[in-house]
Amino acid sequence: MNFTEYELLHVLHVAAAFALMGQVFYALAAPSETRRRTMIWAGGASLVILLAGLRLWQTVYGFAPAGWLVIKVVCWLGLSALAGIAYRRRAQAGLLAGVALALATAAVAVVYLKPF
Repeated sequence: MNFTEYELLHVLHVAAAFALMGQVFYALAAPSETRRRTMIWAGGASLVILLAGLRLWQTVYGFAPAGWLVIKVVCWLGLSALAGIAYRRRAQAGLLAGVALALATAAVAVVYLKPF
């Protein structure tokens, strides 16, 4: 993979992560009529995160196992699920927003710190 492809995948991966976070917070505040469209966008962003992340993992680490990648996958799964949960648990919107923020912060932190 050349450098341009790597940079493009990285930008796509981060942009999809921002889109997923935006859809999660939108789902926490939006009326229930927007559920279908929000779930489509959140699912699409989640798929882009998965595919770009796998390709970046292959390129940079050669599919070598790492503990921080497990944390990122758990955070990704949690954020992907929160978009759907937000429509079902309207009374807990504040708690779910805190969970989403904690998951996103943990995912970013392990990228920079790489604790294990």
